[in-house]
Amino acid sequence: MQRAVTAVVAVWAAGVMVAWSQSRPSVSTAVTKADVEAVLKYPEGGADRQIKVVDVGRLNVAVGVLHRDAVKDTGWPVRGLSHTQVTEVYYITSGSGTLVTGGTLIDQKPFPPDSEVVKVAVGPSVTSASQNGQTRVVSAGDIVVIPAGMFHGWKEVPSHVTYVSIRPDPDRVLPAGYVSPAIK
Repeated sequence: MQRAVTAVVAVWAAGVMVAWSQSRPSVSTAVTKADVEAVLKYPEGGADRQIKVVDVGRLNVAVGVLHRDAVKDTGWPVRGLSHTQVTEVYYITSGSGTLVTGGTLIDQKPFPPDSEVVKVAVGPSVTSASQNGQTRVVSAGDIVVIPAGMFHGWKEVPSHVTYVSIRPDPDRVLPAGYVSPAIK
């Protein structure tokens, strides 16, 4: 009996190991400084530009780069967005600004499902205004983690802010294998 149990456990463990090893990528992916610069200079794509989306086994991970020009504090509720399923980790590479996260959302409107923002950059998202969110000044070298579903927007940007966004995508709503046309 013990041999039969041991054999069953061994077969099960081998199956788990095979499935696990098959779900793990066999290569790493790099996003170079030249890639980031090329995507920033690419004439199409707006403020939020996806660089690559990588299947890392149990989830996708996307890398994007964003640039915002000067934004004046109008005193009105800050406008921004939230992504239903994708977390973002911002690494500020240059400039600075006042970032607002969370708060009470006003006037929520979903992005169209066929928009580039939803299909390639950040998955299902809504735009809205926010009141009473957390306000913080960020500058080059700072890192901010914005959980999925959390509002985020810029209250003020004195001259510009440029930042890389790492986007864990456990629900795989972003297109694995995507590479920006700027670096293909």
